[in-house]
Amino acid sequence: MIILLIRLIVSIALAILVGKIVSKTKLPSILGWLLAGMLLGPHALGLINNELLNSNWYKTIINILECTVGLLIGTELIWNRIKKTGKQIIITTLTQSLGTYFVVSIIFCIAFYFTGVPLYLSVIFGGIALATAPAPALSIVREFKTDGPVTKTLIPMAALDDVVAVIVFFTTISVVSNHISDQKLPLYMILVVILLPIIIGVIFGFIVGLFFKKEYPPYISNLILISTLLIASSIGFFFNNFVLPKPVLNFMLIGMAFSATFANLITEENLNKIMLSFNPILGISMIIVILNLGTPLDFRLVFGAGLYTVIYILARSIGKYSGAYYGAKITNSPNTVKKYLGLVLLPHSGVSLVFTGIAVSVLSTPAPESAKIIQGTIAAAAVINEIIAVIISKKAFEWAGEFNKYDELQNG
Repeated sequence: MIILLIRLIVSIALAILVGKIVSKTKLPSILGWLLAGMLLGPHALGLINNELLNSNWYKTIINILECTVGLLIGTELIWNRIKKTGKQIIITTLTQSLGTYFVVSIIFCIAFYFTGVPLYLSVIFGGIALATAPAPALSIVREFKTDGPVTKTLIPMAALDDVVAVIVFFTTISVVSNHISDQKLPLYMILVVILLPIIIGVIFGFIVGLFFKKEYPPYISNLILISTLLIASSIGFFFNNFVLPKPVLNFMLIGMAFSATFANLITEENLNKIMLSFNPILGISMIIVILNLGTPLDFRLVFGAGLYTVIYILARSIGKYSGAYYGAKITNSPNTVKKYLGLVLLPHSGVSLVFTGIAVSVLSTPAPESAKIIQGTIAAAAVINEIIAVIISKKAFEWAGEFNKYDELQNG
């Protein structure tokens, strides 16, 4: 374990270094962290090897850090802020997520009809495609201090998007598995996967909110946050690994519900002080989560990417952009939201790889060829899409004119 821990520490240091080098080229640091994950992961140099990735202590650390990153979303879900735009965010979330599901499903249905692949695979691809990985976009928001209509729409949408993705994917895979597989996924899993992390987060967020009614020195507030996050993550880890039939809990949702609860119980001034002192911990958590996101990506798959990979990336991009544009249009959102929101929603790999693993396990026995098609297509798409999507997301915030606006708006 000590050797594995040293490997991890060295990998984190290298990821920070690569991130700084990449940022010198005016690209987001997250691209460096992702590339470091790919290069140091089991498919390349192997510094982060499968033994490390599969160890329980490493998975526990990642779960805790994902929970920590969720604080970025939750602390923006202040009721007094979002009640003015809640309808807009809900409608746009539904149009971009469900729009992606239908666009990808229909395009793959046509492609599979002509290639003789089972048509049920098209809806599984649609279910995987609608998910958005919030961490890459949130990292850009932090690094470039973005603020404005696109940022304000994206952050609460990141939480809702995960909920819609879970509902649609688990419904789809449950229906498919009940028709073709003996390994059936019960429909109650949908409610469990959504409600359990939210309940855990709300309970501990309420407790912390009572503590934070009073102001504390930074080191005390950090200690309270860290202790509570550790306990909340531990409970989530217990359910994920010993109660649920599959480890599918979204730990970012725990952190989101946790921070949203206490953020609505205390003054905004106190919240800003707490998060400012917690910022360095949040920063290193983000680096490790993104590094972990890159480790399962095999860059060699880029060279073997086939027609389905190209179709998947293009269809998903069309679905996200057109769905976000339509939702923003019917809710009379600002022009920058219409033009650029779909572009910042392109990062994908984290949630998509979890969904892919579940789909492959369901299909591997009754339809092994179908399982191979999904695994190969999504794995290659994850590498190609993630690199391109991070660059496009950064440019979208820049085109929207939201770079370095956070400090200006705070001071103004």
